[in-house]
Amino acid sequence: MGVREIASKLIKKVSDGLREVDEEQTEAFLRELMGADRVYVHGAGRSGLVGRAFAMRLMHLGFEVYVVGETVTPAMRMGDVLVAISGSGRTSSVVGVAKMAKEKIGAKVVAITSYPDSPLGTIADVVVRIRGRRKDEERSDEYLVDQIVGHSVPIAPLGTLFEVTTLVYLDGVVVELMRRLRKREEELRARHANLE
Repeated sequence: MGVREIASKLIKKVSDGLREVDEEQTEAFLRELMGADRVYVHGAGRSGLVGRAFAMRLMHLGFEVYVVGETVTPAMRMGDVLVAISGSGRTSSVVGVAKMAKEKIGAKVVAITSYPDSPLGTIADVVVRIRGRRKDEERSDEYLVDQIVGHSVPIAPLGTLFEVTTLVYLDGVVVELMRRLRKREEELRARHANLE
């Protein structure tokens, strides 16, 4: 199987995953974003990179948005919203930040995860479930065991399916926010970085 065929299969899995996203969860997410004083985004590893891309687009839309952990990120306060991204919903740094935002600060928490019943999901005010790799697609840590039971290499390693699906989903959220806020692309371009 070549790269184009692999990419096509990945696109199909992303498309299938996006069809499963609950519209009511998305609507609740949009309400939280539009009602927030400020938006904070947090994720670890590749989920964090997806979060950064989303934060950039929110900034282009005119939101006051920050990435947790950056040196210029101000103190969070009540009225703010944290968007926490973790496929497993168990990433300790993400769960810890969400818990602090909710319990100590009184901010709202939106969790984007594959597991609504995870520690992150149970903390959150709003959960958007993005399916990652199914359990039946998981492999053991033992190559020989996988070969004996007939498991093949998954189409996307580790959390790739969750991360790519989340990136596409969040870009869809940005386009819907553009529509609801009546923003034109020219307005976003005016906020685009010009020190490049």
